Amino acid sequence: MDERYDSYCAADRLFYDSLGSAVAQPAFPAAERPVPTGWRREPLDDWLIYAPEGGSLPQQGWKIHVSAGLANAERVLDAVWAYCVPRGLSFKFLRGPRTLLLRNSKYAARAASGKFITVYPRDDAELELACKELDELLAGESGPYILSDLRYGGGPVYVRYGGFAARYCHSPDGQLVPAIENGSGALVPDRRDPVFHVPDWITLPDFLGPHLAARSATSTDEVPYRIERVIHFSNGGGLYVGRDLRTGTEVVLKEARPHAGLDADGTDAAARLAREAAALRQLADLPQVPRVHDEFTLGEHRFLALEFIEGRPLNKVLVDRYPLIDADATDEDRAAYVRWARHIHEQVESLIAAIHDRGLVYGDLHLFNIMVRPDDRVALVDFEVAAPIAGHRRPGLRNQGFAAPRDRTGPAVDRYALACLRLALFLPLTQLVRLAPAKAAHLADIVTANLPVPRSFLDPAVEEITGSTRGGAPDPQPALDPGDWPAVRLRLTTAILASATPQRDDRLFPGDIEQFRSGGLNLAHGAAGVLYALAASGAGRWPEHEDWLVRRASSPPSGTRCGFYDGLHGVAYALEHLGRRQDALDVLDICLRQPWDGLDHSLASGLSGIALNLAELAGRTGETSLRDAAWRAAERVVDRLADDPGPDVSGGRHPYAGLLRGRTGGALMLLRLHELSGDETLLEHAATALRQDLRRCVVRPDGALEVNEGWRTMPYLAHGSVGIGLVLDQYLRHRAEERFTEASAGIRRAARSPFYAQAGLFAGRAGIIAYLAASADDADQRRELAAQRERLAWHALPYRDGVAFPGEQLLRLSMDLGTGTAGVLYALACAQHDQPPVLPFLAPLPGAQRLPRGSGGDRIDRPAERG
Repeated sequence: MDERYDSYCAADRLFYDSLGSAVAQPAFPAAERPVPTGWRREPLDDWLIYAPEGGSLPQQGWKIHVSAGLANAERVLDAVWAYCVPRGLSFKFLRGPRTLLLRNSKYAARAASGKFITVYPRDDAELELACKELDELLAGESGPYILSDLRYGGGPVYVRYGGFAARYCHSPDGQLVPAIENGSGALVPDRRDPVFHVPDWITLPDFLGPHLAARSATSTDEVPYRIERVIHFSNGGGLYVGRDLRTGTEVVLKEARPHAGLDADGTDAAARLAREAAALRQLADLPQVPRVHDEFTLGEHRFLALEFIEGRPLNKVLVDRYPLIDADATDEDRAAYVRWARHIHEQVESLIAAIHDRGLVYGDLHLFNIMVRPDDRVALVDFEVAAPIAGHRRPGLRNQGFAAPRDRTGPAVDRYALACLRLALFLPLTQLVRLAPAKAAHLADIVTANLPVPRSFLDPAVEEITGSTRGGAPDPQPALDPGDWPAVRLRLTTAILASATPQRDDRLFPGDIEQFRSGGLNLAHGAAGVLYALAASGAGRWPEHEDWLVRRASSPPSGTRCGFYDGLHGVAYALEHLGRRQDALDVLDICLRQPWDGLDHSLASGLSGIALNLAELAGRTGETSLRDAAWRAAERVVDRLADDPGPDVSGGRHPYAGLLRGRTGGALMLLRLHELSGDETLLEHAATALRQDLRRCVVRPDGALEVNEGWRTMPYLAHGSVGIGLVLDQYLRHRAEERFTEASAGIRRAARSPFYAQAGLFAGRAGIIAYLAASADDADQRRELAAQRERLAWHALPYRDGVAFPGEQLLRLSMDLGTGTAGVLYALACAQHDQPPVLPFLAPLPGAQRLPRGSGGDRIDRPAERG
């Protein structure tokens, strides 16, 4: 689970949204005050910025952060306001308590946690004085420790060197990030890691030296434990495997930061850890519950040492054993899995009953908190929301796929989660019932149709979730007959258009949380992708929505990217295909004024996508300058293909494989330019790029070839193997290569799974459908395509008078191209037989022709200019 998504679920019940962009939230009283005379105020996302009129600041320098908790935030803000205004010190603050809670919640970004107020000194002398006086002014106040900063004294004042002005550069992985200027005058990433860092070219002011020494004084040598590995971090603290140095006993060390890791009730991680220790001691006679080994404090952080339970979380065990992942699973495979899953459920149900008998509600039952030992005995971990049955309140922390509705308290919270578990063991899509409870009955129907599970076993779960065995609604399964394409298209289009918010500036259609990072304009997650999908699928055009896109793309906010899928090049592509050529060229002019330095090679945000878009628009418009720019971008990609560092895994700290971020995007670009020029060296470079991505793939036991991410394998369109397969198959039309033919066959096996966790185009079943639609050249492939289209209904949900699909993590609906309903619409359109659209650049570019073979060498031979 990607924990970033949780904080975007607070603002809206159906769509991902940020509190700063959504409906008005309660604000601190200071936010409602008149702006001081001679000052100006500017809202920016979750912040309100205050600065003297006519004042100026350096573009970067030492900034002061002030931390606060929910209880003292108003008092701290009033004090800092009263300090800054008469001194002409610019400052900003989070505008309301809800935003402050989310910034300090358990799954908030650790590097940003605790930052409530930022003060901008004009020089080091003002920095030193402000730190001293604010520390004295705020003596006795508390707040979350700001991990990215250096603490001044023992209060809530912290400092960090960073950018004041909004400047951007590209990170080593090609992402557009906030920037500062290094000692040579070049822009480099403004590092915002959850650890204090001084840039190499900056000297720490002398007055901060004692505070840095104090920070380094706390050491794990003070306690009799050794940390051996990290299980995971959250904003509330860390979870580690450690060893008691006195006895050699292996333990789990659970860390809790005071004032941080807040739950929905505002309870911090330290308070929950104390509650967990008490609950575990109350349940100490249960062998399925970890023993408390020790409690201690290090610095200001609390620790709980727990029994180490050998085993794996149920979600990981399920992935390894789940038969619907394997298209070749036999009836006996399915029956054996059902026996195992029912045994797991019986154990968990019995354990929850034992916990209730001892007067407690567990409160956080889900697949990640159930441990399965090597002998298939279960245990439960993570008791931080466990609470007495008497006077029980709804837990402030919860897993979205198992969380009971607001009307459930006490043991009913656990009964609801057990019902979700009963379904999830056979179809792990219970996140959907939070969006539409009636979906539970449809999930049960899917289970019984695909696994030997009696409906009588599932009916109690459906009844617990919905109040009736058939979901209490006449249409738990939205109509989605793939044989009636006009009706399907209408229902998806109806949902997309009903979700539009033209009154907002930040987005037109709700989509993935990436909208709040890369913006709401682009092809992957913004308005351009949705409007392009509607038009390309034959659903129609909406000029008023196109006008919304043009207005904002013509004057984009600072930091807007220029990539194909994540930026303005994709907007220009969409506008051209919508018949708005001049608007497309105007947006393209903005792109052409931006430097390419720092861009990666990718199709999503880098040079391959830019080269393809320039070549496409050159062919459509006849603009030779665009064609020349395309070839310059292509030459840079070829240069970069010579360097392929890292191990044979994809993602994280290593180079990515796949269509959007891997070298396959470069291969696609080189293939298309080969078709324009006839230069055979381009085919050779394309083959090199494909080989580089294929070495980051592995063959699964069922023969499917998938991208290897180290901890999982991926078949999907954007970052998985079927995106590679699309380009492999196109390459093989030009030149035979045995290794590529074998890889293509393995990738086809990856597109045969009955179960895919998500529905979207980039990382779900819709992308599988788009791949099959491009390669359905025999009867088996056409049958598989038909089956995958039918299974799209597994994720379908009602929205207004239409049908919509959930986005990434399945926690909210999405309408965008990459993750949501527009992508499903586009994939289904690709599967039609009457002039279907294809994914961008999966068809030859305008003007493509095969010319005689080139003379070889590494130089790219550009096509001759045509008169």
